[in-house]
Amino acid sequence: MKDNNIKLSLLMKSVEQPLMKTELPEIKVGDTIRLGLLVKEGSKTREQLCEGVVLSRKKRKSLNTSLTLRCSFQGVGVERVFFLNSPRVTFVKVIRRAKVRRAKLYYLRDLLGKASRLKQIFN
Repeated sequence: MKDNNIKLSLLMKSVEQPLMKTELPEIKVGDTIRLGLLVKEGSKTREQLCEGVVLSRKKRKSLNTSLTLRCSFQGVGVERVFFLNSPRVTFVKVIRRAKVRRAKLYYLRDLLGKASRLKQIFN
């Protein structure tokens, strides 16, 4: 039974490896990132920019790596989940790093304005 599981995991890795993006920067929870996303509207395709704070990151070393991004759009907080290895994600750029002591920053949902700022790390 164990041999079958090992063979299956090796098979999954060999299938996932060519599909994973290699040029992604190191993204941590608390970082402010800018993300380019291809959006299809009718017959046209355009690139939409999203900029916000990373609230959570899941499945770090998998093809299904996802992150939850919180950004403010016209004064309203919006959260979106992005799959980093998706072909619709064109680029990811880290703008600012923050010092956080939590793995998930869901408490930022309840904070407004300056209260939701994070302590910046300068490299």
